Formats: sequence, structure tokens, C-alpha cells
Amino acid sequence: MENKKRVMVEFDFPGMSVKEYDQIWQDLRKAGYEHPKGLIHHAGAPTDKGVKIVDVWESADKFNEFGSALMPVLQKHGVKEPKPSIFPLHYEYNENKKPIM
Repeated sequence: MENKKRVMVEFDFPGMSVKEYDQIWQDLRKAGYEHPKGLIHHAGAPTDKGVKIVDVWESADKFNEFGSALMPVLQKHGVKEPKPSIFPLHYEYNENKKPIM
């Protein structure tokens, strides 16, 4: 049975540059993942250690399905398998929508 509760997924990619991050997105787009199924919000930001990613997904299942496309691209760029933190979403605000609780 599919878990349909939205989740927030957080990744840290130590040592990754924004140039590498951009190249990974370019490769995902070329592979047909310009709009990954189930991805609601995505944000990537440089940190003093690398790049931090925060996503909101329709469900943990949708995020895990995307992993089959993401992992080969990360491996191509020499990125070690990330250890995401996954949290059930409690509250979401989008300026174009009403809050979701």
C-alpha cells in the first residue's frame, strides 16, 4: 500500500559545488526528469561545506521511485550515495495556495 502523506526530504552534499549541482540537474533533464513525478518543491543552496537540498514530495514512495533515476546520475559525477533525512510534513505554506496541515 502506497504511503500518500507528503514528506520533506533534506540532503547535504559535502564538497559539491553549485556547478556540479547544475550539471546534475542538466543530466536529469536530459534523462526526462525535468519535472520528477511527485516532486512538489525543490530548493538547492550552497553552504560553507557544499550544497544543501530540501524537497517536498507527494510521498516517501514517490521520492524513493525517483531515486532509481537520481542514483546513476550522482554516481556518474562521483557523488557518494546521499543519506537523506525524511520527515512527515506537518505544515506547508505556498504563496499561491492555502496552508496545508
